[in-house]
Parts: sequence; structure tokens; C-alpha cells
Amino acid sequence: MGCSCAKLAVCKDGETTVYYNMFWAGMCGNEHEYWQLHFYATTSGLYFYHFELETPWGKTYIKNSGNGIGDFNAACGEFQQTVYDKSFKTPDFLKGGIIYQIFPDRFYCSGTEKKAVPQGRVMRKWGEEPYWNQEQFGSVWNNDYFGGDLKGIEQKLPYIKSLGVSCIYLNPVFAANSNHRYDTADYEKIDSLLGTEQDFKSLCAAAKQCGISIVLDGVFSHTGCDSKYFNLFGHYPPNGACDSVNSPYYSWYKFKHYPDDYESWWGIKLLPEVHEENPSYREYICGENGILRKWLRCGASGWRLDVADELPDIFLDDLRTAVKAENPDAVIIGEVWEDATNKFAYGKRRRYLLGEQLDSVMNYPFADAVLNFVKYGSAEAFENSVMSVAENYPPCVLHELMNHIGTHDTMRAITFLAGENAEGKDRAWQEKNNILPAEKFEKGIEMLKMASFLQFTLPGVPSIYYGDEVGMQGMKDPFNRACYPWGKENKSLYSWYKRLGEIRRGCSAFVQGELVPVYAAAGTVAYERRGSENAVLAAVNNSESAVEIFVGTEWDNSYSFFDNASVGGKLVLEPKGMAFLSRLY
Repeated sequence: MGCSCAKLAVCKDGETTVYYNMFWAGMCGNEHEYWQLHFYATTSGLYFYHFELETPWGKTYIKNSGNGIGDFNAACGEFQQTVYDKSFKTPDFLKGGIIYQIFPDRFYCSGTEKKAVPQGRVMRKWGEEPYWNQEQFGSVWNNDYFGGDLKGIEQKLPYIKSLGVSCIYLNPVFAANSNHRYDTADYEKIDSLLGTEQDFKSLCAAAKQCGISIVLDGVFSHTGCDSKYFNLFGHYPPNGACDSVNSPYYSWYKFKHYPDDYESWWGIKLLPEVHEENPSYREYICGENGILRKWLRCGASGWRLDVADELPDIFLDDLRTAVKAENPDAVIIGEVWEDATNKFAYGKRRRYLLGEQLDSVMNYPFADAVLNFVKYGSAEAFENSVMSVAENYPPCVLHELMNHIGTHDTMRAITFLAGENAEGKDRAWQEKNNILPAEKFEKGIEMLKMASFLQFTLPGVPSIYYGDEVGMQGMKDPFNRACYPWGKENKSLYSWYKRLGEIRRGCSAFVQGELVPVYAAAGTVAYERRGSENAVLAAVNNSESAVEIFVGTEWDNSYSFFDNASVGGKLVLEPKGMAFLSRLY
């Protein structure tokens, strides 16, 4: 190329670009040159960089083409380097494990009598379709309950353990006035329909005996308007923010015209926003005897934070301090829908994963990559998305990421994969198309097996949304929050998930093994996970034709979990086929 000078241009986020001269290090053949430089960042933060070369044809740039791949195009973007605090450590109990997400009202009813059901709640028969029509009851559809409770979850721990689960993530369990319970009424109490504080302690203790940890859902950006803190309707003792400006909770909220006009979450008046920077609120949640520590002391092993983007830095800093002071091994998982390493929200760059706030996030970019690959088949786009996550996230976070392919906020995975596109469709349309025809359901099972195979073998922690493992279907909320179909499970799919759990538990490479891409083309992907003791190779052919890929002769004598094997370093994948090989060093 005849390069006479090469520079590394580095810009720490929000600062001025600094240029570093690189050193000529020799030739590779007759045409390629080596230039090198050792760059050491001295402070944590987000760094962006590119290369500038002086050539006979003028200045040339090497920039990020969009997927971490270099391109001689000055119009491309910057490469990213996430520099985290060297003391940053994430809990080990999640790594190599499996998460099981439960929407408490819809998982299992223990049979315990539900006494003194609060006014306005409608008790339904298990398995009926959730209310979705505003005209069905009081112009809302989140006040129907099916009786799932904490004792029911405890009774089903053997079933959950059979899937290889190591952690249960519970959607909100605190007192509230909706079935989703994101409208907290009292952070200090378990919702009466779910049980008691003692029931929660019992669940945590029993789960621990099964090798399972419990992670709670923390909803701290807003409360319910019908709560002891806000008390809009006067259902609680007259001490709420709406009762008096002298209320201890008055300063928590953002009143525009007291008491009827106030800021609320996404304009939903049922969910008044909290001023998270308020000292008394931070003390209530994060203090020595605050909410975070109370429930950790009751047996919880961590928190998943609802809408983390809406929690200011000072609150997240305090939250981490409180959680880690109570239990250094407790986990903090944030709900962030984009790449959390470079997220820009509410006018500022977030510093979630530099070592001072979160341990992990819900990996929505991963979910999009997996589901879109299985549904549409672009291997190159899949590999680019997965590698972008692997490159941008600190290693201790990468292996802790909550890798879901469906949650309470999205369509059920099998419905997304085999069903109709629900974007822009109203609930009446969704209700009509909520259940797949038999032929599409069978196709959906095969697609879900492929998606879950990817989910269980890539870096991070696979998260199963309750019932996905037995073929539960559902469009968007509330259809994706139906009752678990006890006695009507798809046994084939359950057996598949059980086997995935066995595979995952049997290979140490899944704990913190390096991700090495092997192949990505023509609807087929293959990659290795390399641990300290063993390596595994996973491959998926999402095309309609058989594919032969070269994986290396080191895989010829490996153990195959399916019927295919490497011969002469070559692996043949049947149409829509998968391969999983494992070998010791």
C-alpha cells in the first residue's frame, strides 16, 4: 500500500480526539504492511477510535462499517472500546446457568384460599383467556386474576429444576392494584393474592435447596396512584402525597398543579413518576433499612430493574452500593432495550456497565438477532449482531447477560416465529390470531427448537419465559401472559428444553467460554465456545438445502450430541438441521 504514516485516533466519550503515531512492524508478503501500537486507557469510560493512514493517494481512513468490520471509508462510524473499572466483578452464580421468568399470577395456584379479595379484582377460572377488551370490565383489562401464588411456585420447584434452571426471575410481587403489579402500592408487603412475607422466605429457602436463586423485579421509576405513597383515591391512611403537602411522600412526586396534575410514566395517570434523586426516596429504597436490603435479607439474590433508562445515575449508584453492601454476590440486571454499553438516554450517555451500576441487562439485541435469523434466515446479520454484543460488553457482563427470546413485554417466541406480524394491529385482531393453526404450530415448534438451541449455546444466560418450553402461544400483552397449561404441555418441546439444560450443565465452556465465529453464510451459522477445559461447536442450518462446512480436523473425534459428526474436518448439516460437538483439550 506504501503507507508512510499511520495514526490511531482515540476520543474518550465527550472529550477531544487524541492522535497516536503507530510504528511500522514489517511486511506480510509483498503488499501488506504491519503497523502497531499499544494503547492503554487510564480511566474507565467509552472510547471511540479509528485509523488514519498517509498513502501515495492521500489520507485514508479505516473506520467501522457498522458491524465492527474495518472499511476504507471516511463516512463510516467509529470503533468502540468499553473500558471498565479494573475492580468490576459480577456475581458468579448466574454464569453458565439458566433463568426462568415467572409472571406470578399465571404460573401455578397452590390451592390456598384467597381470602378478602380486594374490591375491583375479578377472580377467573384457570386457563380462561385473559381480559383484553376494555368493555369487559371497568374499561381496563389488567384487573383479572387467576390465583397463581408464591406457594404454587414453591410446589413446582421440582419441575423448574428439571429444566436445569439456576435462577428464577419473578415479575413484581409487591402489593399493587393490577395483575402485572407494576403499579406498586406498598414495597414493604407481598401482594395478598400472592401470599405473605413468610411465603416469600419459604420460597427462597426451598429454591436454595434446589440450587435455584430468586431475583425480584424492582419498579422504582414510578408507583401506583392507588398506593400508600400517593393515595389518589384515599384507600390508605391519610398520609399520602395527595392528602397533604406535608406528607413525607409529597416531595417524591412531580406535581404540576397539586393535587390533580402530575407527571406520570408515559402519560399514564395510574403511574405517577417518582423523583428518584429525592434524598428521602433514595433513603427509603437504598438505605440501610431500605427496600432493597429488606428483601435481600428475606432471601432474594438480586434485582431486575424496570425501565433502567429512567433511573438517574445518582440513584443507580446508590442502588449498587446498597445491594453490594448487603450481599456482594447479589445481581443487578437492568431493563435496557438497546446496546447498554453505549446507550444515550434522556440527554446523556449512560454508564451502566463500567463497574458502578449494573451487573447485567436484558439482552434485547440478542433476542432480535436470534428471532430474526430463525424467521428470515440472514446468517451474516445474525453473526454481526452477536459479535457486536461480544465486542462491546465487558467479559464479566457478557457471560451474565439475560438472553431471552420472549418476555412479558413481547410476543411469545413461537407466535412471533410462526404467526402473523402483530405490529400496528389492535387487540381484537390479536385475539383473533392468538392461536396458531395446527400446521403453523408444528412449524413453530421446530423454529423454536432452533431459536432455543442458539439461545442456550451463545454467551450469556438463557432465560425461559414460563411456558415457552411447552409451547405456550400469545400475541402481545395481555395474550402473552396467559396461564401455564398444566396437563396440556407439549411433551416434545419440554423434552427438548430439558435436554438443552443437560447439555448446558455438562459443558464448562458455557460458563465463560470465548466465542469464536466459524461460519456465517447462506442461512447457516457455526461458532465455537472455548473454555479452559473443553470446547464446544454449535452449528445451525436454517436453509432448505444440506450444507457442508469446514470446522477443522480437531473436531473429528469429538462427542456429538446429535447424529452428525465431523469427518476430515468437515461437518454436514441437513436442511433445518443442527449440530453440537464437544471435545476436551
